[in-house]
Amino acid sequence: MERAGSFTALPGWGGVAIGLTALGAAVIASRTQAPRLWLLVWLCEAAVAIAIALVTTQHKARAARLPVFSGPGRKFALSFAPPLVVGALLTAALYRSAGPALLPAVWLLLYGTAVVCGGAFSARVVPLMGLCFIAMGTAALFSPASWGDAYMMAGFGGLQILFGLLIARKYGG
Repeated sequence: MERAGSFTALPGWGGVAIGLTALGAAVIASRTQAPRLWLLVWLCEAAVAIAIALVTTQHKARAARLPVFSGPGRKFALSFAPPLVVGALLTAALYRSAGPALLPAVWLLLYGTAVVCGGAFSARVVPLMGLCFIAMGTAALFSPASWGDAYMMAGFGGLQILFGLLIARKYGG
């Protein structure tokens, strides 16, 4: 009964792929000298991650013969999207006023919030993943700004890979 009201088309292997591209982006971003290039690297990574998520979600849903925008899928998307929109708005404002120093913490916190909110309509492991991102973002918020790329690597790389593997193993790919 619980699974009938859950969005189960979250792609574990897609999460692993997103984590791997985030690891690459973290390495590249950490070697940039100009804040504008750093931001560009992470914005490109976000675009790649979104594309991977959309394609792999559609693939998993099709393989399971589930409509992506069924009741639970629609609720997941409508709960997941607002924190990401807020993150985009804060990115523009924070970058313009203070530079990129706070962006890793803000991105980790808001992505975690999106995952917790959307995860209310998904498998139990998904909100736990969101809480781990929130914890990582909290640590980044109170750490030196120079640690930002390490937090991005650990969160968007490491946590994404870890939970992607858990989802793939327990929830079928």
